[in-house]
Amino acid sequence: MQRKWLIIFSTLLILGVVNLGIWQNEKLMQQGEVVLLELAPVDPRSLMQGDYMALRFAMADVIKTQLSDTETPQDSHIIVELDAERRARFVAFDQEQPLKDGQLRLQFRQRHGQIKFATNAFFFQEGTGERYEQAQYGLFRVDHTGNLLLTHLVDAQLQTLGRTQALQPASLK
Repeated sequence: MQRKWLIIFSTLLILGVVNLGIWQNEKLMQQGEVVLLELAPVDPRSLMQGDYMALRFAMADVIKTQLSDTETPQDSHIIVELDAERRARFVAFDQEQPLKDGQLRLQFRQRHGQIKFATNAFFFQEGTGERYEQAQYGLFRVDHTGNLLLTHLVDAQLQTLGRTQALQPASLK
């Protein structure tokens, strides 16, 4: 009997944690600030692999050039400045300084010498990869702590690509 209650409690706990994560992501998608990170070229052989696109962001190259050989943070934040179209430009590493108007904190991770923002892949429905070949930016939602969630890929004209296009607000602001 005690084992039965332990199984029920564990199941409810797991479901609670999963649903909390879903709720947090839904809240971030609805309330997070929009930021665009420019995509950098990737190895053409790994650009389209099955049902996902390998991603690399130009901002990662900027961060790597700013880091000295002795600095190897695993998880950290940067400060970016947004232009009128919400495209991000590196300003500085976060030293917990106050943000100016038009600036955001973004979290990044360094793993195996690679800088990553939230994800390094974009998954899509099988057979729809050609829709995303024109991608120039990743559209993220960002919360006040710098957590990022990739929601869309965007072309050079700042139009979302793929079937989720109707989900993007008319204005990127």
